[in-house]
Amino acid sequence: MYFERSGKDNTEKTILAAKKRAEQLNIKEVVIASTTGESAYKALEIFNDISLTVVTYHCGFKKPFETVMKEEVKKDLIKKGACVVSATHALSGVERSISKKFSGAYPALIIADTLRLFGQGTKVAVEIAIMAADAGTLSGKDIVSIGGTGRGADAALVLKPASQSDFFDIKIREIICKPSNF
Repeated sequence: MYFERSGKDNTEKTILAAKKRAEQLNIKEVVIASTTGESAYKALEIFNDISLTVVTYHCGFKKPFETVMKEEVKKDLIKKGACVVSATHALSGVERSISKKFSGAYPALIIADTLRLFGQGTKVAVEIAIMAADAGTLSGKDIVSIGGTGRGADAALVLKPASQSDFFDIKIREIICKPSNF
C-alpha cells in the first residue's frame, strides 16, 4: 500500500495494514515508534494477542536530561500491556555527536541516509527494530515494525530483527506500506 503523502494522517491505515499482515503471517511481535504515546495508544486499540514494544527517544534527545515521552504516559502504556523502550537511535547514536563537531562521513549515518531513500518512516521502522532487539524485548522471530515521518505512523515492514552488533543480519522481508511522496 502506498500513501500519497507522508505523515500523521496515515497512522490508522498503517496500523490496520500492519495488523492484517501480522495476522496473515502469524506474527506475534510488533514494534512501533511513538514520541508522545499517541501512535502507541492507537496500536494498543487495534492489536490484540500480540506483544507490542513501543520505542521512543532517549533521554536528552531534545533537551539535556529531559525525557520526551511523559512518564505518566510511559507508565500507562506499560499498565495496558506494552513494553516501552527509551533508547539511543541505533543509526546515529554517538556518530551524530561526532559529525556535528568534526563533520565527515560516518558508517551508521550513511546507512540511515540510505534507508531514507525509501522514506523516513522506513528508516525509523528498521531503526526501532534494532533498538527493541538491543533492549531484549524481541524473540528473534519475524516482526512487524511501524515507523513514521515526523509525528504518527506511515510505514510498516515485516522484518527479521537483529541487534546493532549484528546489523547486517536484519532481513527486510516486506514493505507493507509507505508513502510514495516524501
